[in-house]
Amino acid sequence: MFETLTSKLESAFKTIRGQGRLSEQNMKDSLKEIRLALLEADVNYKVVKKFIADVEQAAIGQEVAKSLHPGQQIVKIVHDELMNIMGGANAPLNFSDKPPTVIMMVGLQGQGKTTTAGKLALRLKSKGRKPLLVAADVYRPAAIKQLEVLAQQAGVEFFGLDEHAKPVDICVMARGEAQMRGCDVIILDTAGRLHIDAQMMAELRQIQKTMEPNEILFVANATTGQDAVNSAKQFNDDLALTGVVLTQMDGDARGGAAISLITVTGCPIKFIGTGEKLDALDAFHPNRMADQILGMGDVVSLVEKAQEVIDQEKALKFQEKARKATWDLEDFLSQMQEVKKMGSIGDLIKKIPGMSQLAGGDLDLDDGELGHIEAIIYSMTPAERHKPKTIKASRRRRIADGSGMAISDVNRLLKDFEKSKKMMKQMMRGGKRRGMRARGGMPSIPGM
Repeated sequence: MFETLTSKLESAFKTIRGQGRLSEQNMKDSLKEIRLALLEADVNYKVVKKFIADVEQAAIGQEVAKSLHPGQQIVKIVHDELMNIMGGANAPLNFSDKPPTVIMMVGLQGQGKTTTAGKLALRLKSKGRKPLLVAADVYRPAAIKQLEVLAQQAGVEFFGLDEHAKPVDICVMARGEAQMRGCDVIILDTAGRLHIDAQMMAELRQIQKTMEPNEILFVANATTGQDAVNSAKQFNDDLALTGVVLTQMDGDARGGAAISLITVTGCPIKFIGTGEKLDALDAFHPNRMADQILGMGDVVSLVEKAQEVIDQEKALKFQEKARKATWDLEDFLSQMQEVKKMGSIGDLIKKIPGMSQLAGGDLDLDDGELGHIEAIIYSMTPAERHKPKTIKASRRRRIADGSGMAISDVNRLLKDFEKSKKMMKQMMRGGKRRGMRARGGMPSIPGM
């Protein structure tokens, strides 16, 4: 996400950093580049106009031109203004003091509303809640069955009637079901349409009046850009939305919707969908998003994701083996599978500060490569995985044939494995020599 905007802004900042002192003219030139970058990222033109005016005002107010590091100060000002325009801080869900909490999911058809309801249910379950997924969409074929399947996958309660029932009646009955089953959150998956119409909005208002939801979340596809912003505004005018969920953020290289939405609608973005898997729903944090847009990474989100999905016991065992340099290809395979749980490798690397600049912005990594590595290791015997040095020419040919890969691929994997093993050993020794405790436990990484 934001690849286009990040690269354009980085280009603008490079020009600023090249100036020893900033004059009024090169300040204007830089702001012009930033303005164009935002417009090309599909940010609403009114939002861009206000954003540039705010940045300019802040720059003048802090006398950036007199600073010894004007480039760094401009980057900070742009970062702070981006954060403010996206809401300033994370907007958490509003839970009722008297359960069950009612969350009403609304939006147009095809925006990922039903899938997002399933993702939200799984997320709430992981936080100790007991959600009930309610199928209130009786119009779209297979919508009820889709939600039921998602509930099974998430391991949460489901309630639905047939397509002849009235949506309002389904929602009312769901409240009683929630109380009987001990559910403290009700998630209503309401019907969408291909476009906003009077009948659709009347039905949603009726559900809103009857259920008095604590949250009304509008679900929109981020890749639709300003269409998503305009639809959110129309829904907000009718229903007084409490928040927005942007789906397919991982597929939106521009990111204009995320930046424009809050200013145009006055509605906070509460969650973003970052993938197809059921656990690919993240809380929206404006400061972290601003970091990512400016190529600063997002270590906090990276650590949070790791804590959620990685087996801590396996990680500790691997750490001990790495310290003694006794890890083998079986351990390597296990660790690789743990990392894959965290999502796309390209997205993970982008969350590491400085990696976009280090790789020249070319971080479009193919996760299929990991599949190739797995195939090669699975084609080895247990003995070969434990002692890779025993894999000579004839064995390498057999492994290549078994995995469907070339011998050169097998050779490269074994060579890279030995290199990484040596590097890990150096890291551990280097960390001890330099006093890892004094540096927060982070050893130096050779060659970085």
